[in-house]
Amino acid sequence: MQLEQVTSKVVEIAKQAGAFIREQRKTFSADQIEIKGLNDLVSYVDKTAEQIIVAALEKVLPEAGFLTEEKTINKKGEKYNWIIDPLDGTTNFIHGLPVFSVSIALQEDEELILGVVYEVNQDECFYAWQGSAAYMNGNVIKVSDNKTINKSLLATGFPYYDFEKQPAYIALFTELMKSCHGLRRLGSAAVDLAYTACGRFDGYYEYNLNPWDVAGGIVILRQAGGDAVNFKGGQECLNTRELLATNGKITQEMLDAIQKYF
Repeated sequence: MQLEQVTSKVVEIAKQAGAFIREQRKTFSADQIEIKGLNDLVSYVDKTAEQIIVAALEKVLPEAGFLTEEKTINKKGEKYNWIIDPLDGTTNFIHGLPVFSVSIALQEDEELILGVVYEVNQDECFYAWQGSAAYMNGNVIKVSDNKTINKSLLATGFPYYDFEKQPAYIALFTELMKSCHGLRRLGSAAVDLAYTACGRFDGYYEYNLNPWDVAGGIVILRQAGGDAVNFKGGQECLNTRELLATNGKITQEMLDAIQKYF
């Protein structure tokens, strides 16, 4: 498989879905929202964007299966599977907050080999494949050089439905708040990972994550020179529902803080 060529096609597919999302935002209204669970929202925009992506990807790699957030298709591939979040940041989209993205990754057996994150509002497409550099709109990106938390800008995500770990989360948040340049919560894990990959953030952490939230961003971050690990420091972080993403230089310091509470 020519991963560079496949990635180029996936970039165009992500942009097509993004153009649809951008156009729908102009006329979107709150009465088009569906409730999947507590604070878990979806609309026809998510579902249609996913259908656009799936239909296009089936032409790129007919044998591949799919793991998708909105479950518009039920197909498991023997070797290859696409992992898709058609609209990461749905709550932002619904409220008109301009931070949301399209995230697409390709998995070969258990290994992530390709990732694309398209931030719709800024028209910034981040992408990488196994063995490549990481890119944003054609330019090579790399993680930051900050070596300590006290010089870092960090990102996180707030728990919005599973509050069992909220006390531990708040305690960790409080500690980090006092020791870094700032903590940001953008509302799109895919964007948080892409921004860590290009050095805008030095680190990002969150729990209660799904594979489609992070798969594309993990590939981009690692190819940009960063670390993506679980809260124990292990490399498996796609299915652990917890993720620490860093520039690779503050990983241990972040893990030391996280492991006091998790």
